[in-house]
Amino acid sequence: MTTLEILNMLQADIHSTVFATVDEQGLPQTCVIDLMLADQEGLYFLTAKGKSFYDRLTARPFVALSGFTGADTLSSVAISLRGKVRSIGRARLEEIFEKNPYMAAIYPTEKSRKALEVFQIYEGEGEYFDLRQQPPYRQSFAFGGVSIHPTGYRINSEKCIGCQGCRSVCPAGCIANTIPRAIDPAHCLHCGSCFRICPVKAVEKLG
Repeated sequence: MTTLEILNMLQADIHSTVFATVDEQGLPQTCVIDLMLADQEGLYFLTAKGKSFYDRLTARPFVALSGFTGADTLSSVAISLRGKVRSIGRARLEEIFEKNPYMAAIYPTEKSRKALEVFQIYEGEGEYFDLRQQPPYRQSFAFGGVSIHPTGYRINSEKCIGCQGCRSVCPAGCIANTIPRAIDPAHCLHCGSCFRICPVKAVEKLG
């Protein structure tokens, strides 16, 4: 999937997501926030200026969020990301209300909407995780000029001795039957079983 397709799925199909921010004491705080718009420039949401969430955003403009869709675990897609946010004031507020008409029931008048401010996640990195297929599929993505930082595990080809240890414990069957062994990152569960069993420490943790 392209990054824009992932962002659109997060906004349109999942929509209500759990945001994490940090308060003035350095403690994590979570709240459920609806994603209102998505485009090539990132994701957009809003909040009222009187909320503690607004204070946390303006004091420490960085968020992490997760969203989930599906009837049960094995029919689900989860998307997580973290990134930088900035206020864009009331820009795109009218567009947000047009695309999300339920907002008019919460803020019915122009006067009541003056409390709102729109924020943009303009730089971010995340992961798309699809349990609808087996083995599960994962894909990293980034936007706003951010580089993707590899996570999970890889096998150092110079250290690998070709034993079957890692393959024998991999629940996803994502380690190639070649010498040296290699891990398919798109299907790795990041469980670390291969890392723990390797007798020569050829499996290396990333990130």
